[in-house]
Amino acid sequence: VRLVESGGGLVQPGGSLRLYCAVSGFFADFDAIGWFRQVPGKEREGVICKLSSDGNTYYRDSVKGRFTISRDSAKNMVYLLMNNLKPEDTAVYYCATDLGDCVFDNWGQGTQVTVSS
Repeated sequence: VRLVESGGGLVQPGGSLRLYCAVSGFFADFDAIGWFRQVPGKEREGVICKLSSDGNTYYRDSVKGRFTISRDSAKNMVYLLMNNLKPEDTAVYYCATDLGDCVFDNWGQGTQVTVSS
């Protein structure tokens, strides 16, 4: 499966962005596509993942109430709506296939999100 992210950019604090993830190739479980982010020199952070215990969606504490994932398997798209963005959200964002509990095994090239005034 191939994943291609887009939609990143520069936004002021408090602003919003919508990221897009185009999925090509066969992938049966769209619920197992999540998002992680990474800042150069820092460890990857799982932002939205699928919990292996119950299949529910996990949101990182720092993004709860601000970020929302949605999926449209008919269009082969996954979306990440990010509201009330903060400077600490600045990172390269990747959509990825999730083996469970934020263990990602395949991702795209990423899209840069910069939150700055």
